Amino acid sequence: QVQLVESGGGLVQAGGSLRLSCAASGRTFSNHNMGWFRQAPGKDRESVAIISWNGGSTYYTDSVKGRFTISRDNAKNTVYLQMNSLKPEDTANYYCAVDAVGGRGYLSQKSYAYAYWGQGTQVTVSS
Repeated sequence: QVQLVESGGGLVQAGGSLRLSCAASGRTFSNHNMGWFRQAPGKDRESVAIISWNGGSTYYTDSVKGRFTISRDNAKNTVYLQMNSLKPEDTANYYCAVDAVGGRGYLSQKSYAYAYWGQGTQVTVSS
């Protein structure tokens, strides 16, 4: 049974940093793109950062460019999101996800492209 378990969320002041981790178990995803999405109350889920299966390509939504960094360790079946210079508008529940298609040649930002999801970790940034 596939499980994605996120950790690292919490409460932080504006300008602070957090590092999210997502460990996958049940199968290996070394040839699947992986990503982080977030959803704030009353808003749609949005893609935040996506990384290719080999780590060679990344995508960031405009609002986090220069502040967030996605990375992965295929040996540990884990994806990370380093979040710096956090802002109150970054407050949301953050989810990691695995692309349904192994070896997809582009980084999809669409939720429906992702087959496996974690339970989410809350990030709250106070002003």
